[in-house]
Amino acid sequence: MQVIETLAQGLKRELKVVIPAKDMEARMNERLAEVKDRVRINGFRPGKVPVAHLKKVYGKSIMADLVNEIVRDKPTEILTERGEKSATQPEIAMTEDEAEANKILNAEADLEFTVAYEVIPKFELKDVSGIKVVREVVDVAEDEVNEQILRIAESARTYESKKGKAANGDRVTIDYLGKVDGVAFDGGKDEDAELVLGSNRFIPGFEEQLVGVKAGDEKTITVTFPADYPAANLAGKEATFDITVKDVAAAAALEINDELATKLGLESADKLKEIVRGQIESQYGSVTRQKVKRQILDQLDELYQFETPERLVDAEFENIWRQINTDLEQAGKTFADEETTEEEARAEYRKLAERRVRLGLVLSEIGEKAGVQVSDDEMQRSLFEQLRQFPGQEKQILDYFKNTPGAAASLRAPLFEEKVVDHLLSEISVTDKSVSKEELMADDEEAEDKPAAKKAPAKKKAAAKAEAVEGEEAASPKKKAPAKKKAADESAE
Repeated sequence: MQVIETLAQGLKRELKVVIPAKDMEARMNERLAEVKDRVRINGFRPGKVPVAHLKKVYGKSIMADLVNEIVRDKPTEILTERGEKSATQPEIAMTEDEAEANKILNAEADLEFTVAYEVIPKFELKDVSGIKVVREVVDVAEDEVNEQILRIAESARTYESKKGKAANGDRVTIDYLGKVDGVAFDGGKDEDAELVLGSNRFIPGFEEQLVGVKAGDEKTITVTFPADYPAANLAGKEATFDITVKDVAAAAALEINDELATKLGLESADKLKEIVRGQIESQYGSVTRQKVKRQILDQLDELYQFETPERLVDAEFENIWRQINTDLEQAGKTFADEETTEEEARAEYRKLAERRVRLGLVLSEIGEKAGVQVSDDEMQRSLFEQLRQFPGQEKQILDYFKNTPGAAASLRAPLFEEKVVDHLLSEISVTDKSVSKEELMADDEEAEDKPAAKKAPAKKKAAAKAEAVEGEEAASPKKKAPAKKKAADESAE
C-alpha cells in the first residue's frame, strides 16, 4: 500500500492511497480459501469447489466487501501511523467511473482513493496557576426563604366566602359571556370561573372592574383586547362581558408552620425551609458557576492563540447563526434594529465560533492530560435527564441516542467540559466575594456566548423567553401568563 501526501496546507491534509491490484487479489483469494469449506454449490462436494469457480461466483461480492472494509478502516490506521488526529470525519473519494470500478472488483486495476481531512492542531499546554477568578457568593437571607415559601404556598391558600364587596386579593366566582359588536365569540364564555382580583390573569381592565362587586351582582364591563393578543380575530378589539357574580371569598392568612408544610406534602416547617433554602442556593450557585466558568474561559482565550480547523468552525458558526436568525424572527426584528448589518454580524459570530472551537480543543487537551473521565453512571444520569424533560417521548429519544452517530458524544461533551472546569478550579486561584442577589444576577454584556463588546441580536434574558399562553382557549379573556422571574425567584415544585 502506498500513501502519498498530496496536500499539506495549514491544517488541511489530503492523502492518496493506492493498493496494488495484485494485493487486492491476494486478499480476495484468502477470503475465498476461508469460505471454501463452508459454501454449498450444486455439483460439488463440500470443500471440493475449485477456487476458480468460487472466484467466478463470489469474487466480485467478496472484493466489494474488501473495498468497503479498507475504505472504512484504513484512514484511521493511516492517521494513527502519521500521529495525526482528524478534526472531523475524513472525506473519502473514489472513482465514480463505472468501468474503472468494475476493473477494481475484478482485480484488474489498483484500488485508489483519497482521504481529505483537517488535523487537530498541536499546542503545548500552559501553566494555569496564574489564572485568577472571583467567585461571587450570595448569603440567602431568612426573609428571602420565607418570601419564596409564601409564593409557593399560594397554590395551597384557602378562601372563605364573605359578605360585602370584593377587594383586591379576594377570589370571585363568576359566569361570563364575551361579545364583540354584540355577537358572542368562541372561547368567550365560562361558568364558575374563579379569579383572584389583582392576580393579573385576565386581560387589562377586566379584574379592575370587578373590584366592589358582591355575590348576586350582574354587571357588564367593557375591555379592549391587547394588540398582540394570540387570537388574531380579537387582537385590538373592544369587547363587552356580561358577568354574573356567584361568590366573593376572602383569602385566609398564610403562615409558615407545620400545617402549611403538611399541605405541601412535607413533615414540618423546618423541612420546608430546608428544601426551599437549598433550591435558592442551588439556583444562585448555578449563576455563580457560569460566571466563574466565563472568567476561566476568558483567561484561557488570552493564553492560547492557534489556527482552528475550518470545518469545526463552520459547523459551530452554522449552529450559532441558525439560533441568531431564529431569535430575530421570533422577536420580529432585523439586524438593522440591532444597529448592525448582516455582514458585520456574520463577522462577529464567526469570531465567536472560532473562540468556542479553540477553547473546546484546549479544554479537551487539558482534560485528556489530567485523566478526566466521564463514567457510565454519569452518562446514564444525563440520558435520564433528557428523558425526564420530554415525557411521552422516551422511546424516540432512546432510539435517537442508540442509532444516531455522535449522539452519545453530545451527552458526554458537556459532562466532560464541566469536569475539566472542576479540575481547573483545583489548579487556579479562586477568591470568594460576598455579593447581593442583585449584583449576582446583574446582566453581563460580556457573556461568553456573545461576541466581545457586542450584545447578541435579539437575545433576551431567559426570563423574558419564558412567557407562555395559559392552557385555556385562545379566545378567553385570560391574558398571557406573566413572564417568569429570574431563576432565584421561581416557585419550587
